[in-house]
Amino acid sequence: MNNKVSSNDMQNLQLATFWPRIKAYIIDDILITFITVLIFWEQIKSAGDDMASVMAVLNVYLIPIMLLKISYHTFFIWYYGATVGKYLSKIRVIDHDTLSNISFISSLVRAVARILSEMFFYLGFIFAFFNEARQTFQDKIAKTLVVNA
Repeated sequence: MNNKVSSNDMQNLQLATFWPRIKAYIIDDILITFITVLIFWEQIKSAGDDMASVMAVLNVYLIPIMLLKISYHTFFIWYYGATVGKYLSKIRVIDHDTLSNISFISSLVRAVARILSEMFFYLGFIFAFFNEARQTFQDKIAKTLVVNA
């Protein structure tokens, strides 16, 4: 099997612009927040109406919430090439070298790097503004591209 990317394949490739990527991010974040609230509803409800108390309860479950986010992004990007947000935004993630679906390991690496980008004031997302391929930190680390579907 030949994994070489032809120049014709590269010409047909259209990188996703920033607005569909932002839309996908917002949709995915809302979906993950909804799932988190469903999972931890009893704990959130017992915290009362005080937002500080709710945040304190959620901080106790920070690791499980991060694992949920990593699992969500890893599975959907690996299996479908797109999360729900990316699907609705008509964009997908592909391997930089082969222009095909990414491996499970690449998807996992990308999901973990995405969490790191979020933890450090979203600086990893700003990388996309400064390179021709519009790659974020997680895209660079996992060797992926985000393209129009």
